[in-house]
Amino acid sequence: MILKELRISRHFSQEQLAQMSGLNVRTIQRIESGKNASLESIKCLAAALDVDVSTLNQEKFMIDKKSDNWQQLPFILKCWFVFNFLQTRPSRQSASRIETIGHISGFSFCCLGLISEAALVGGLIMLSTAYLYHWLKYQGDKHSIWYDNESAKSSYPGLCQ
Repeated sequence: MILKELRISRHFSQEQLAQMSGLNVRTIQRIESGKNASLESIKCLAAALDVDVSTLNQEKFMIDKKSDNWQQLPFILKCWFVFNFLQTRPSRQSASRIETIGHISGFSFCCLGLISEAALVGGLIMLSTAYLYHWLKYQGDKHSIWYDNESAKSSYPGLCQ
């Protein structure tokens, strides 16, 4: 079940989702950990998340280019995602990887900037690239356009209990 991925993509805490669905927080925690849910609980969650029951029962969160989320994405953002990921099926995991590499190399080159001005400039460029990918991840979450939301499970460890 993709409850956790859907909840995170909509930026809801477990408490917020419990209040919206009329369920107990413990019930949501139990369902997200993989336990079976009653049909009534699934219906309440589907209504709160504004999805079909069949969507909520999927094992993996997949969105195709014909989905409403991708279609409603502004053209400039579509271009940014395709250009920056060099793929038409962007994944959150690749964005996180590029952001991490950009931060690590950017800070390293900035430290080398004490020796060489060129390294400092390179470090600033790498840091700005990392922050661009951070913004792209935010936009991807906001518009729910990721093709593999499996990485969302580990991306927000403090958000869930």
